[in-house]
This record gives sequence, structure tokens and C-alpha cells, in this order.
Amino acid sequence: MSEFKVASRYAKSLIDLAQEQGNLEVVKQDMDQFVAVLYANKELQAVLKNPIMKQDKKRNILDALFAQRIHPSITAFFHIMVRKGRAGILYATAREFVREYNEVKGIVHATVVSAVALSPKNLDALQRVIASEINAAVILQNTVDPSLIGGFIVKVGDKQVDASITGKLKKLERHFETQVVN
Repeated sequence: MSEFKVASRYAKSLIDLAQEQGNLEVVKQDMDQFVAVLYANKELQAVLKNPIMKQDKKRNILDALFAQRIHPSITAFFHIMVRKGRAGILYATAREFVREYNEVKGIVHATVVSAVALSPKNLDALQRVIASEINAAVILQNTVDPSLIGGFIVKVGDKQVDASITGKLKKLERHFETQVVN
């Protein structure tokens, strides 16, 4: 079975457990913290994936780093995964948990690529427009690409709206290419 499928199943189990216990929001915040730590620390990811390192050592490392900072149900969940030899997919499971949480809550991630960084006011306005269009809560991230010259590109899921000057110039160029008669 692929790592993604296994991570997805574990993440779904943790979501179900957190919902049953009524602490989904707390678990989500702690999983965000866990993802951030592992994202920033590739060495820790390597330790967890190392098949030579003993399970009790991996569990002790996780406990030392997280036991006092995260919800006890997550610590117990991590212990189960380590005992089952799944410490190597803890990071993937945590990321999948966050993705599935967003799906459960109806939260959609969107990206706006612009020539310059957008102001918080503009980002907020754009976020509200996107949210009303797709009828869901939106987490909007702004990335900068100076090659756009001006305007922006909005990406939501597999959909994209190109309102950039570069995009318009390329569209105009394609139009002229099709209109030229040799």
C-alpha cells in the first residue's frame, strides 16, 4: 500500500478520534505545530524514517520534543504509529490530517500570484470575493512573481484565473499568430 494511502488512513482515524472526544480544534492546532517543526527540521524527519533506529528511541525523541506541548491523544497516537513501525510516515500523516481537517471544515486553500506583494486590505478583499464565489472558507496565500508585470493570477484547486498583464500579452500574441495569413 502506498505511503499516501497509509498516511491518509491514519489521519482519518485521528480526525475521527478527535471528533469523538470533542477536541478536534486543539488537535488541529497541535498538528499544525508538529508539521511546522518537522518541515523546518529535515534531520528529525530522517531520524523518524531511519529503519535502523529502534522504536523506543524514536518514541523517546518524540516524547522529549512534543509530549509537554501537544494533546495527550496525539502523543498516544504517535506511540501507536511508532510501535507499528510507521514512524517514517508521521510527517505525511500530520500533513494529511491538516488537509482532511480542511476538507471536513470546508476550508479551501487558494493562491494569488502577483507582480508585487498585495496589501493586507487587498488580500482580505480578494479572499472575501473568492469565498463568496466558491461558497467556502478560504485561506489565501500571496506569492510574488515580478515577471507578471502587473495584475495577478488566482489559483483555487485545479482552477486558475489569469488577470496578469503577461497573461493578457500572451493571449494577444496567440490571437495575432492565428490571424496572420501567409
